[in-house]
Amino acid sequence: MQTDRIDLAILNHLSAHARTSVSELAARVGLSQSACTRRIQALEAAGLLRGYGARIDHRALGFKVIALVDIKLGTQVEEDLAQFERAIGAIDGIVECALVSGSQDYRLKVLCRDLDDYERLHREHLGRLPGVHTISSSFVLRAVPTRSEADALFGERCP
Repeated sequence: MQTDRIDLAILNHLSAHARTSVSELAARVGLSQSACTRRIQALEAAGLLRGYGARIDHRALGFKVIALVDIKLGTQVEEDLAQFERAIGAIDGIVECALVSGSQDYRLKVLCRDLDDYERLHREHLGRLPGVHTISSSFVLRAVPTRSEADALFGERCP
């Protein structure tokens, strides 16, 4: 799908303010409500707008530790990667899993209540994942605020 400045403005605004009404969004980007609705539907159909969500304050819910976990598997055979990825999906607390380049195979982002909770997760789950050769963990000391995805992707091209 070819995008224009209005599509980028819609993506940028919705990435930061997903609960915006269509009427408010239409006014912000200079469209009628029906035209804005058609643009949103086209962005969804093209897969550029994959969903809407809320940013949850994990610390307020008691998850005070963020661990970044690098995992190296014994092999990189596709079947082993798929088995590992299926197993990851069943573990509570893992909020991101990425197959990465470099000396490790996967990077996980894990939310835990405290270090004891992470130690339990490591012992009961991470250490038992299929094919795991090594696990290396780092802990986030401070999360630095970043821009919305659309703003980071399109920067000044977003109206």
